[in-house]
Amino acid sequence: MPIKLLLADDHRILRTGLKLLLASQDDFQVVAEASNGVETLEKLQSADVDVVLLDLSMPVMGGLDCLREIRRRHLPVKVLILTMYSENQYIKELMTQGADGYLCKDTIDTELFQALRTVAQGGRYLSAEDTHMLLDSLIAGPPDTALEELSCREQEVLQYLVRGYSLGAIADELFISIKTVSTYKTRLMNKLHCATKADLVDYAIRHDLLK
Repeated sequence: MPIKLLLADDHRILRTGLKLLLASQDDFQVVAEASNGVETLEKLQSADVDVVLLDLSMPVMGGLDCLREIRRRHLPVKVLILTMYSENQYIKELMTQGADGYLCKDTIDTELFQALRTVAQGGRYLSAEDTHMLLDSLIAGPPDTALEELSCREQEVLQYLVRGYSLGAIADELFISIKTVSTYKTRLMNKLHCATKADLVDYAIRHDLLK
């Protein structure tokens, strides 16, 4: 039996191209099309679908909201996300929300068939590049958010400190008092959990701040 597909993408030309590509394989059959998430959900009520090829960026209802609704309704379909984006935050969020696979549009011609067959058979699909990206992020551990909490002035002071400027020199560069520079230094030590200036330099090296 062929794998029955629903193509959800707001670009008609892309859907037409996908249908032509899929028609070259005997085990695929496009049974429905949709241009947004709302249409996708409506078509799933009437069409017998095995896999939804779901674009992430669509009007009315986007791919992520549509995916969430598909899972909330417990619809018995596999979902392969098709998108222009290839970033960790998208991949992690989509797989967490119940996507069965994730495929970047620039790899359609080489990976689409394999991806569809994989998810149709109950597997999960990521390209080799996306898999390596996820593994690298897991190995690196969670991001250090301390830098995001620094004010613009604190970041400026940090740059001068790790380059060996004295408090007086920093005060001259930023047109502020030495006492104010000292206050910023104390805040930096506390926020970045550094006990000495050497710790600050080490922190800057580890986070590639010396540019």
